[in-house]
Amino acid sequence: MRPRRGTDRIRVRRDRGVDLDSVGPTRTCVGCRKRAPARSLLRFVAAETGGDLRLLPDPARRLPGRGAHLHPDPACFAQAERRRAFGRALRLAGFADPELLAEHIRAVSVPRGTTDDEASAPRHDPAR
Repeated sequence: MRPRRGTDRIRVRRDRGVDLDSVGPTRTCVGCRKRAPARSLLRFVAAETGGDLRLLPDPARRLPGRGAHLHPDPACFAQAERRRAFGRALRLAGFADPELLAEHIRAVSVPRGTTDDEASAPRHDPAR
């Protein structure tokens, strides 16, 4: 009996030094068009809520429907919005409101420990 071809391909890839378990799936960011591991990109989907199409972030990767991926970076989001990449990536016929996705990206992209609130900023008097 002849060995199965699928197992040969996997064995050959491991012989070449590619460890499929550590690399994982790769996806393309719709903003910058660079390939990256799927775990470093934010998945989003288009969903109809109240008669309107909205782009919903899917950090758990569990929402149904066609998904697309984006770096959680405001620059990639702006580039995707400028290029009108959301509709093409999700194969949408109409316009989808990206506001919820934009809010999510702004929330996760703020470095920890920084805030816009002046009340929490330490007050330092150089005269003392």
